[in-house]
Amino acid sequence: MAKVDSTTKRFWNKAIVSFLKYYPVRIKNVGLEQEVARRIVWDFKDGKAHEEVAQMAARYLKDMFGDKVKDIVFSCVPASSIEKNELRYKNFSARVCELSGAVNGYQHVNVTGERLAVHEHRKDKEKTVSKVTIIDFDEAFFKGKDVLCFDDILTTGNSWAEYGSQLEQLGANIVGGFFLGKTTYKMI
Repeated sequence: MAKVDSTTKRFWNKAIVSFLKYYPVRIKNVGLEQEVARRIVWDFKDGKAHEEVAQMAARYLKDMFGDKVKDIVFSCVPASSIEKNELRYKNFSARVCELSGAVNGYQHVNVTGERLAVHEHRKDKEKTVSKVTIIDFDEAFFKGKDVLCFDDILTTGNSWAEYGSQLEQLGANIVGGFFLGKTTYKMI
């Protein structure tokens, strides 16, 4: 089992809503319901299925926050590139906020590029090189705001915790996370 850092553990104690159970492709012999969930996730990642997912997110936002939804900033954990981020989240985020009344945080977070990063794995002391997304925040916008983060898939929670921690450093209060799918490995 992977080690979980203290930030990720702290974020697992926040409100978490996942709309679908997501079974990775390596899990074979899943049923029709699981295949449909996979297709929704894949379509969303490809910039499709926004309306269906936006309606799910808006419904949960309104149920969770009621009239206070107008004070919640809806902010998506950025995708790995400028192009993927815009494809997945620009129209989706606008639609969620239109349907729910939440504040759209999309235009206050910019993916400005990628850079190479060297990571050292403690167990075997092996170094790997990977691309890291560079993000610029509108710091003044997030200061003192209640923010609900959205990401497509929840597996370890590391991406959400890292993004949320960055927002907290700007003075935001992370009220929870919504996820299109939560990675599941066993058929129940």
